[in-house]
Formats: sequence, C-alpha cells, structure tokens
Amino acid sequence: MEDRKTEWVAEEQLKKVEEVIEKEEGVTRKPNPYWATVITILAVATSVFAIYCAVGTLTTQVLRGVHVALVLTLVFLHYPATKRFKYSVNVADLILIVLGLTAIGYMLVDFEEFIYRAVTPDIWDDVFGVILILLILEATRRTSGWIMPSTVLVFLAYAYVGPWLPSPWTHRGYDLERIVGHMYMTLEGIFGVPIDVSSTFIIMFCIFGSFLRVSGAGRFYVDFAFTAMGRKATGAGRTVVMASFFLAGGSGSGVADTVTVGSVAYPMLQKAGYDKENAGGLLSAGGLGAVLTPPVMGAAAFLIAEFLRITYLDVIKMAAIPACLYYWSLLLMVEFNAKKFGIKLVEVEKSYSLWTLTRMYGYHFFPVLALVIGLVSGFTPAMAVVYALLTCFLACFIRRETWFTPRRLIEALKGGAMNVLNVAAVCACAGIIVGVVSLTGLGLKLSTIIITYAGGSLFLTAVYTAILLWIIGLAVPITATYIIAAVIAAPALTKLGAPDFAAHMFIFYYAVLSEVSPPTALSPFAAAALTGGDPFKTTMMAWKYTTVAFVVPFMFVLDPSGHALLLKGESLSETLWVIATSFAGVFSFASAASGWLLRRSTRIERAMLAIAGLCLVHPAIWTDMIGLALVGLAFLLQIILKESQAVTVK
Repeated sequence: MEDRKTEWVAEEQLKKVEEVIEKEEGVTRKPNPYWATVITILAVATSVFAIYCAVGTLTTQVLRGVHVALVLTLVFLHYPATKRFKYSVNVADLILIVLGLTAIGYMLVDFEEFIYRAVTPDIWDDVFGVILILLILEATRRTSGWIMPSTVLVFLAYAYVGPWLPSPWTHRGYDLERIVGHMYMTLEGIFGVPIDVSSTFIIMFCIFGSFLRVSGAGRFYVDFAFTAMGRKATGAGRTVVMASFFLAGGSGSGVADTVTVGSVAYPMLQKAGYDKENAGGLLSAGGLGAVLTPPVMGAAAFLIAEFLRITYLDVIKMAAIPACLYYWSLLLMVEFNAKKFGIKLVEVEKSYSLWTLTRMYGYHFFPVLALVIGLVSGFTPAMAVVYALLTCFLACFIRRETWFTPRRLIEALKGGAMNVLNVAAVCACAGIIVGVVSLTGLGLKLSTIIITYAGGSLFLTAVYTAILLWIIGLAVPITATYIIAAVIAAPALTKLGAPDFAAHMFIFYYAVLSEVSPPTALSPFAAAALTGGDPFKTTMMAWKYTTVAFVVPFMFVLDPSGHALLLKGESLSETLWVIATSFAGVFSFASAASGWLLRRSTRIERAMLAIAGLCLVHPAIWTDMIGLALVGLAFLLQIILKESQAVTVK
C-alpha cells in the first residue's frame, strides 16, 4: 500500500513538472492513435534522415531546407495552436503544414537560380518568403511562447524603419523585398548558422541523449552516484551533485537532468532536512550544469564552434575546467550548508555494492567514452555521435533487460526528433535576428555604444555585457540569448582586446546562467513543481547555489593569464597554477556565500573570504598571494576563536 502511495505521489509530481514545462515551452498535443502513429513515423524519419546526413553527403541548402520542413511539420502536429486543440489535429494545422512544405519545395526546385534572385526577388519569392517567416514565428510561438516571436518582429521592424530612427540607431532602411530576399533566399537568414548547427550537431546530440535515456543509462548514473557516496550528513547533497554531473555529460538539457535526478533524490533530500525550496534550488542548480558540461553540453556550445570556425573538440576543451569549477562550487555549497543548517545523515538502501553495480551495468559508460574517443580521433561531431549511438545500441545487448527491442529503438529515434523541435524553432527564429544584424550593421553599432558607455574599460564592458545577457535571458531561451549576444555584444569585448574564444565563452556562460532568472527559469520552475515548493523562492535558492559561477566567466575574459582556464595557457606551469588558484578562489567565494568555514563566519571573516576569492580568481601572482594570505588569516581567526570558546566552556 505504501509503495502504491509513493508511486502515485511520484506520478502527480511528474504531471506538475510537465505542466510547468508546457507553460514555458508550449502545450503538447495528446493525439488519437492515428495521428500518434503519423507523428511517430515522421519523427523516426527525421532522426533517420539526420543520421543518414551525418554518414553521407548532402548539399547544404537541401539539408537545411529539409530539416526546417520536417521540424515545421512535426511542430504543427505535436504542438496545438491553443489548449483547446490539445486532443485533435485540425484542418488549420494541415494547411500550415502544406504551406511550409510548399515554401521549402519552391526554394529547393532550382536553388541556384533561386539564390541569384535574392537581391531582386519576384512576386512569388516574396509570397513564399513571407509565408515561411510567418510559419516560423507561429512554430516558435507554439513551442516557446510569444516573447521570442515578438523579439523577431521588433528586429524586422528595425530593418524597415532605419531611415527614421535617431542616431546612432539610424541606417539606410530596407523594403519588404530586400528583407524577405535576405531572410529566405540566402544562407544568411532563416537558413543561416543557427539552422545549420541545428540540422547537423544539435539533432544528433538530441538523438544521442534519447538513446541514453531509453537504454537506462540515466538511471544507472543516478544509482551509481547514490551507491558511491559515503555515510555522511552531506551524502544526500553530494549524491545530487554527483548524479547531476554524471547525467550532465550525456544530457545537454538542464530540465531533463533536474527532473531525472529530482524524481529519485528529492525524498532523500527531504529526509536529510532540506526544505522544499532549498532542495529545488540544489536540484535545478545541479541540472543547469548539464548545459555547461562536456561532452554534450547545450545547443549554444555547437554554435560557438560554428561562429568561431573551430572544432567542437576545441569547445569541449575550453569548457572542461569551467564545468569542473561549477560543480566544485556546488559541492562546496552543499558541504558548508550541511554544517550550517545541521543536515541529517540519511540511510539509503543499496541493492548492490559499487563494484557489483559497475560490473553489471558499467557498459552504460561506453557510449560517452565512444563519443569522446570519436571527437579526439578527429571525427566530425555528427560522425562521433553515430559511433556513440552504435556503441550504445550494441552495448545494451550485454544484459537482457536493456536490449534495444524494435519498440525501444523506435522510442529512441522518435525521442531524438521530438527533443529538437523547440531548439530548432528557436534557431530558425534566431537566424532572422542574425540576418537583420548582418543586413543593418546593428552589431557594430551596439558594440560601439557599449564601449562608449564603458569608457573603453574591458572590465566595465564585461559587466555591461553580463547585464545585457541577464536582461535578454529574462525573455528568451539560452540558445537565442547566446545568438543575440554573439552578434551584438561579442564584438565589443574583442575590440577591447579579449580574444574571440574568451568573448564567446563569456557570453555562453552568462547565457546559461540567465536560466536561473525568472520568468524563464525553467529548471528551477520544474524543480519547484517536483518538490511542491514556491517557484520564485526556488529560483532564488538556485541563484544562491550558482552565485559563485557568476564570477567564473570574468576569470578568462579580463586577463591573458586567465585563458589558462580555457586550456589556452602559454605554458603548463602557468596553466596548472591558474587552475589551482581558481579552485581555491571558488572555495573562498563559496565559504563567503554560505557564511561557514570551520564554524559560522563573522561578517569580517566573510568579507575577508569574499575579497580573497576576488583576488584568487584574478589571474595575477600578486593578487594570488594576497588571496591566499587572507584565506589563511580567516582559517587562523576561526581556529583561535574555536579554541578560546572551548577553553571558556571548560
């Protein structure tokens, strides 16, 4: 009876999570068996097409065009226009699908001739171009809400009304034909870099994540973390951090990581003494790290590789140390908070020992290893994923309960395509924004404005850029936040001497961290639905847990020595020293944020630790020495006071 009650509670919690996700990302349809079968067939075909393109060769315009056509078709079938049509596919949806297929088909019939007319489109070019733009806006509205399409409309209006704007926003202005031609008939707008990345990298990694989920790898990672944690009061929090870290490497989705770990770990956090908001904050902070953690990371990471014209392996290398710093800061916050709030020891039933669990199910690590080996060996990311998929498929036949039966294979292929819909729609929309920026020169104007307000200071420019990203992130998803900032803010940082790789990593991290800012704090909101806590308070707790991470991007953008954190140091000794002092700086910051070191810290000690953290994360020898001295002094003060209190008690 108790087990049934627990299962019912878990189901109710997951329903609440689905409701929150639907509220933020769009309502999904519950179709009848016929349309469910149609959606499944199309989704499987989309994944198979993506795998075929990764192995074979297909011209760029065909690949991007077919990808957009399939995405639009699935969006209009899977996401209803309103909740009213949640259970039925209506005629309007089918008309939109036909219009989308027609617009893409018209483009692909004779693409060479089509693209030559981009500057002077004819009437049919304009008609189908306007139709496709409107369809993409509608698809994005269905999957992400009104804010992103509204933002795109503002950018399109800017392209049109340029001559009537005041300086420095003014530009020559472009009529409808020129705007449509640039967005629809070139590879600079809708079919630009964002959709290129979506059709090649992002969809393949979504398929990979779906294969891991269906194979049971996600559950194994969580069980492995539970079993590996020692019997300490901090075991519950440590388990969440470790499980989130394991899942992060193969997930790339903060919400998926949060829900997967939370559905298993929340009861343990409750028993340990975490309240609903504190538990939700920790779960969402751990889940958010999935977007930052190699090898999969979030969609924006693939865009970095494309914008900078570097390999995805280079992005993985740059992200490795900052990701470790992120989870190091979470682990420290867990340790300090456990002592500060008196978190209790929780006895967890362990079905197997760590060795037995690894011996039985350790093959779930093979796909991630295959992916890393493929990337290191020089394969393209898409091809590396193909080998990882094959490894996952074959490895699961080691044990009978994880076999990839035809039903499971279909589920995995379908899940990969369905998971990319939201991101692909946002990428198509963001392509329009990028197209407007390139057409009007808005990026250079904004970078000049930012530099002017910052007085030419790299530090102030970085601060203003961080604030800009936070504001953008209030309204749009991570991927769109990164794309917008990459074209309007990155030039400001590079103009003042920051290398392009450091500027883009800075923007990427703040785009991710904007996810803990309401109203689009999806991971904290999902965690709150899971725990039953207040969404706003949960977001604030997530903000507290991720506070230290807000400092990390400044480490590698303000000083050349800080590039060592991105593994771009000039020497091995410099790299090791900068990494070591950064970990020490994060320790100091976490201690100051939590108000605990060896015991509860005084205001003076917290101030000392905060200053020490700032000194240590600044990559210079003299600041490192000051930081280490302040940390040592804080330890000394705590030891002396602790001993004096012990003597007084005696």
